[in-house]
Amino acid sequence: MRSGARIEAFLEMMSAERGAAENTLLSYRRDLEDASAHMDGRLAEADPDAIRTYLDSIAAQGFAATSQARKLSAIRQFFRFLYAEGLRADDPTGTLDSPRKDRPLPKTMSEAATGRLLDRAALEAAEAGPGEALAAKRMHALVEVLYATGLRVSELVGLPVSVATRDERFFVVRGKGNKERMVPLSGKARIAMRVWLEERARHPKLAESSYLFPASSESGYLSRQVFGRDLKALAARAGIASAKISPHVLRHAFASHLLQNGADLRAVQQLLGHSDISTTQIYTHVLEERLLRLVNEHHPLAD
Repeated sequence: MRSGARIEAFLEMMSAERGAAENTLLSYRRDLEDASAHMDGRLAEADPDAIRTYLDSIAAQGFAATSQARKLSAIRQFFRFLYAEGLRADDPTGTLDSPRKDRPLPKTMSEAATGRLLDRAALEAAEAGPGEALAAKRMHALVEVLYATGLRVSELVGLPVSVATRDERFFVVRGKGNKERMVPLSGKARIAMRVWLEERARHPKLAESSYLFPASSESGYLSRQVFGRDLKALAARAGIASAKISPHVLRHAFASHLLQNGADLRAVQQLLGHSDISTTQIYTHVLEERLLRLVNEHHPLAD
């Protein structure tokens, strides 16, 4: 049975036994026929080297890693079918590695844009009238604490009020895996938090809550969605495109700005609450830029 007939048999099995959709079958057909054409119609007889050569060729053509992975997946399933049906004595894809997908760099903000956002929050908190003070002072405390600590948004909005009554210099946060970590507060964050606690105490219903940022929600605290929406509105008032900001972007800004200014990657890992240093290594581009700048500025032979 030639490769074309075996591809047809594979597609028939995918349709009849697995109920694959028409678009899925068309995609498999395209990918398998493309691979077979590259191998002079002998895909069904290919060895690992032939398949690697094909994968190298599509990588050289500029196919994205996701497209390369999809094509390899189709080939893998094809050979598993041949092996299961006794049409091949081996599976040549067993030793092949999937194309490595580049992790996208995290979205972040410049120090100048972050400063504008915090300044706007401080201004609105200071100038708010009686009907606006609660929301404005809460937002000021939220953004100052988020930028000072790099907390996950779920950690931030769900903080118990007790964290703010122990020692105002630090928050002890319970994060993923129920692990505790200590994060320091900046001077501005401490002031914003003090003002918020005073405002919170003026409202009996809020003062009774066990949460630092209480709300009349099912959880009892401010929801991530409400904070995200209000943060975008604050950004717009500060002249920052709302599409470019979210609580997660501020967390990334915290980490990036620390590294840009000399912090150690391990220290940032601990502050972010990453259990594995490999998660924090998405920021290595910041370290590379810092080291390049260091060499260019201080090496005696630099231009």
